[in-house]
Amino acid sequence: MPLDPQARMLMDQVAASGIRPFEEASVAEARQTIMMLATAAGEPEPVAKVENRIVPGPAGDIPLRLYTPEGRGSLPVLVFFHGGGWVIGNLETHDAVCRLLTNRARCLVASVDYRLAPEHPFPAAAEDAYAATRWVARSAATIGGDPARVAVGGDSAGGNLAAVVSLMARDRGGPSLVHQLLVYPVTDAPGETGSYRDNAEGYFLTAAAMRWFWNHYTGAAANALDPYACPLRATSLRGLPPALVITAEFDPLRDEGEAYAARLRAAGVPVRMTRYPGMIHGFFGMGSLIDRAKVAIDEAATGLRSAFGT
Repeated sequence: MPLDPQARMLMDQVAASGIRPFEEASVAEARQTIMMLATAAGEPEPVAKVENRIVPGPAGDIPLRLYTPEGRGSLPVLVFFHGGGWVIGNLETHDAVCRLLTNRARCLVASVDYRLAPEHPFPAAAEDAYAATRWVARSAATIGGDPARVAVGGDSAGGNLAAVVSLMARDRGGPSLVHQLLVYPVTDAPGETGSYRDNAEGYFLTAAAMRWFWNHYTGAAANALDPYACPLRATSLRGLPPALVITAEFDPLRDEGEAYAARLRAAGVPVRMTRYPGMIHGFFGMGSLIDRAKVAIDEAATGLRSAFGT
């Protein structure tokens, strides 16, 4: 179908603002840009409680923000990893999304401020994400959570980290995860898929920008076949938690996300895969501007509640 009119309006506004494309900007400029774009998500929704924490990581402390919904008792937990190509983004850029998921999924959301590239290239982000997930699972009872109902999720590079943490948890003996929420995830190195060709330019995330992010994250010496960078390259996907994979029609990452869903299904993992027609990369966090984002948030929350048994 054609590009959604609301997505087109958003892209026209970005173009009119004079923002430099990520691939033409410095890292500092790109980080400023994503902070500015995050304000388009609108006024953050209230939740019962927000608490900033510091948890131990493999190379020092990891900031973590814990969102708690209304209600009592032991709550399920979603460990969330923000997008931004492993180079940009932080707790603030995804604050609105985490609040929405907290309220609609009726769960604790632990948002992880993992180390960013190029200062901290692969595998820093992945190892931080895994360490934070282990901490949440082990400490769930102390933060009002249920250690038997822990899920992981994220968008874009955060979706990559959620998939990678699921692999790490399987390979390293835990923690046990009940669900993975993968929103237009990066599952492979930039390539020549149909979606990379068809959506290379003109739809917010460009192929050139994705290569800019990838090169900052992996560096020249990184092994592109490493499944903890490219989960699509994993030898086996058996034994991974059930997944919801969300993709956008006009997104360079569409095909690799859908290929990952197909491989999960072939490995016997329960999977729901939804392509959002007319949508662009990044739409999931734009509920104040794009109606389909609200539908996607609700789908994600429904999937989480089903996994949590709530």
